[in-house]
This record gives sequence, C-alpha cells and structure tokens, in this order.
Amino acid sequence: MTQNLTELGAMIEAALAGAVVSHRVASGELTVTAHADEIVRVATFLRDEPRCRFASIIDITAVDWPAREKRFDVVYHFLSPTQNMRVRVKIETDETTPVASIIEVFPGADWFEREAYDLYGVLFAGHPDMRRLLTDYGFEGHPLRKDFPLTGFVEVRWDDEQKRVVYDKISLAQEFRTFDFLSPWEGTEYLLPGDEKAKSE
Repeated sequence: MTQNLTELGAMIEAALAGAVVSHRVASGELTVTAHADEIVRVATFLRDEPRCRFASIIDITAVDWPAREKRFDVVYHFLSPTQNMRVRVKIETDETTPVASIIEVFPGADWFEREAYDLYGVLFAGHPDMRRLLTDYGFEGHPLRKDFPLTGFVEVRWDDEQKRVVYDKISLAQEFRTFDFLSPWEGTEYLLPGDEKAKSE
C-alpha cells in the first residue's frame, strides 16, 4: 500500500507542477502540500483524473500555528472508493487572506468550510453562505484558535422564569487549584488531610 501511495503522490505532483509543492507518505497516509491559490485546480484534478477518482470529500479542517506568518494549515481529506485510497491536501493561509471555496467541485464542502470559518476564522472566497455554523449568534472570536481565551465569555441558556434566552457570564464551578506534584506515597513535608488522625508510632 505504501508503494501505491508513493506512486500516486509522485503522479499528482508531476501532473500538477506549479500547484503542488510536495508529497509524502507517513504512517500509511499520503499528504500532498499545495499552494493555497491552486486548491480548486487540485481538487478538480483529484476528482476527475482517472488514476485518482477521489469522488468524496471527508473533511475540511484547520491547524493553528499562531507563531507562523501564515498561521493556518487548511487540511482537506478526500476518499476514492474506486481506488480504496485516501489523500490529505494541506495549504497555508493567514487570518486575512481568503482561500477559494471548493463548493463548485465538491458541494459537500459547504458545511465543512463554514465550520472551519466558525471555529478557526479561515475565510473562504466564493462560498454562498459564509455564516457561523456551531457557535451562537453574536459570538465573538474563534474558539479553536490557540490564542482564544478560556474564560471571560458568555454562555447562552434558556431562562424558564423569564421565558427567553439569556446571556450569562461564564463562571468556573471551582477555583483554580495549585498542585505541588509531590507523591503522597513518598511522603510530604506537611500533613495531608486525614493524616492528623493517624497514630504516630
């Protein structure tokens, strides 16, 4: 299988010279790295090329690298039932540069692109309905970014007394705890709760 994936990756890279940067096979999976402005061409080739026939899109997601200039890897997963193979396509983009939507090639990409926009803030040009998908109306920020704050936002809930949706500030059920990481089995320099009742020899 690894040999087949290596040959497939080499064929894709050769056929899409200028659009595909590189390919590699690791852990039995083929990853193709492409230029962001060529994603529609790459997706069309993977679908229509008889040696590929990746007829199904499985997922579109992102990976956030906040220290990098192009902070997002946009990751596409395609399946070829005919070839019984999968391929991962990765492109890079930043917070402000839109990536071309592949809805015209794979209509099933619709909600995947909306999810990537909602959770990471990746913009898709040409998408017919670029709205948030999983977060609430008026939600600010993108919760899967690594710089997204973990506290200080609001939660939405139904208030049965007011008979309407209300927004409450998020509060933690318990205070932040501090840990000393000392093992109680090796002994500590202080008494643990309950030890004061133990009989001393």
